[in-house]
Amino acid sequence: MLALQGAFREHRLVLERMGIKSREVKKAEHLEGIDGLIIPGGESTTIGKLLVDFGIREPLLRLIEKGLPLFGTCAGMIVMAKEIVGSRQPRLGVMDIVVRRNAFGRQVDSFETDLEVKGIEGGPVRAVFIRAPYIEAAGEGVEILAEFAGKAVMARQENCLATAFHPELTSDNRIHQLFIQMVEDYLRKK
Repeated sequence: MLALQGAFREHRLVLERMGIKSREVKKAEHLEGIDGLIIPGGESTTIGKLLVDFGIREPLLRLIEKGLPLFGTCAGMIVMAKEIVGSRQPRLGVMDIVVRRNAFGRQVDSFETDLEVKGIEGGPVRAVFIRAPYIEAAGEGVEILAEFAGKAVMARQENCLATAFHPELTSDNRIHQLFIQMVEDYLRKK
């Protein structure tokens, strides 16, 4: 997982519960040999700036172009978006989505809810929203997987998966399992 800033430890704990090995990516050389990458929630402006400052952005983009699976939660979704409403902050821009930052309000407006997620069986997924974005617009190649209050909050485009919420803050591993399936599919194709 990208470990520049944000809730990367929480993602690591989920993967450990699932029996999946992971490592922290803090420098460009840490990208070597990875099979997928999680961009955690945190401060999207800081994460984007550090991707550039630490020389990670360009080599990561080359890996993503070759099919490396990428999963972003909350700030991770923002960093993955091609466009951020009202912002020119550094980003990867790998998903054809337009996102609105802090779209559901400030920290005090954080909430939890149950979401029906396309492709996830076993009932609704518990979703934790903390200063969450939403997807305001999506290109043709983007599949919207979940909505809340009429707003898109989870999407997939090819090897990229993004959630506006924090699945790492619940005991439900199903969204992480979806990402692991993407990684397994990628490894089979390599």
